[in-house]
Amino acid sequence: MTQGFPVRRTCLLAGAAGMVGVLMIGSSFAINNGPPLTAPDAAFLSYAVTHQGPVLWGAWLQAVGPALIVALALTLVALAGAGQRPAGLLTLFGAGVLMTTSLMEIACYIGQLFTAPAEMPRIANTFGYAIQHLYFFVAAPSLFLPLGYVLLGSQVLPRAFAWLAILLGATFLALGLATLKNLVLPTPVTAFAAVQALWWFAAGLTLILRSRRIAAETLEAGS
Repeated sequence: MTQGFPVRRTCLLAGAAGMVGVLMIGSSFAINNGPPLTAPDAAFLSYAVTHQGPVLWGAWLQAVGPALIVALALTLVALAGAGQRPAGLLTLFGAGVLMTTSLMEIACYIGQLFTAPAEMPRIANTFGYAIQHLYFFVAAPSLFLPLGYVLLGSQVLPRAFAWLAILLGATFLALGLATLKNLVLPTPVTAFAAVQALWWFAAGLTLILRSRRIAAETLEAGS
């Protein structure tokens, strides 16, 4: 198993990364809740002064969390042998779009901590709501749809994960288009984003549980 060990180790590390990434993002949302847009400017200024630590900590968690999830996604592509195929390359593109969207939103979190000019916290918060649209109608679909197609053609994860990924990508796209005229996404729509976290967590756990089998199959295919 000397040749298979690196493959198993990769599965273990990537699976753990995805699971930890989901937990980090969940924690960031729990500790970083700014005032609603209907709040007065004074509330935004007060929040910026009194919540600098939690906001920065939450921003860090939300920056690293998606990066770990992307590591899992790209590992799945590599294990499926699709790195040079169109679906694999499109997954790489989707991962870049997802990270860009996430980092843009994080920049808004940090931007709301600046209190000069006095309108800056509200402006940054407003931009954060605007960026949420990008996640639904481009970032999530551009990652889930090609990744689902990659998984359909491999045995890395059970086929149910492939179909669920495609379904998630299509649902995010549909929700993004349906709410295109909403400046602020409805709460039920934003809450749906938590569903994809369950997919990533389950995918990471399953990859860990199947790591020995994947390593053995890789060794057998290379022999």
